Amino acid sequence: MGVHINAKPQDIAPTVLMPGDPLRAKFIAENFLEKAQCYNNVRGMLGYTGYYQDKKISVQGSGMGLPSFSIYAHELMQNFSVQKLIRVGSCGSFQDDVQIRDLIFAQAACSDSNFTQQFLPNVNFSPIAHFELLSKAVNIAKEKNTTYHVGNILSTDLFYHPDENQWKKWRDLGVLGAEMETTALYTLALKYQRQALSILTVSDHLQTGEVTSAQEREQTFHQMVEIALKI
Repeated sequence: MGVHINAKPQDIAPTVLMPGDPLRAKFIAENFLEKAQCYNNVRGMLGYTGYYQDKKISVQGSGMGLPSFSIYAHELMQNFSVQKLIRVGSCGSFQDDVQIRDLIFAQAACSDSNFTQQFLPNVNFSPIAHFELLSKAVNIAKEKNTTYHVGNILSTDLFYHPDENQWKKWRDLGVLGAEMETTALYTLALKYQRQALSILTVSDHLQTGEVTSAQEREQTFHQMVEIALKI
């Protein structure tokens, strides 16, 4: 049993989907899983286990940011022996051709955080996705005729950056967009030798100013969930 996840080992499946919003975890459990049962509500960070096409699947909220995400990912891997972790979250786009509601499969994750420095001080470690999961996600997206992009993303510590033009430097290096968790997911998965992938739906665009509502982010980003469940 973890400190932040109050469950028994058998309560959690080997595959876990990880949205940041615990209400999105609830929505996924109620709308995509059969026989879903809540196994965690500590600090309101909801976790559920159910079945998708006879496959046991869990979905666990992670909260926002690298520190919060790392707590839940760490406990899932260390205390519950989870083998496959798939982040299903939202992100902001930096690039002209990456539009609102497009999917991004994060091949790698840059960061302005010092998270990886805690594991390898004084070096620039580059955490990457598990290739098999990434390949499967791409193939499923092609079959479903879903608009997707594969590339580098930014896991930032700051949602509101004091330099409003900082994102343009990342854009100019080909980074597709920004979120706040994937560096932690990929680093911990590599540490524990587990499989991990971040599937992100573009919820806002830094160039155009387009945004989606909080309710839409919680309830309508179905494509990434459907792909994650089939991997």
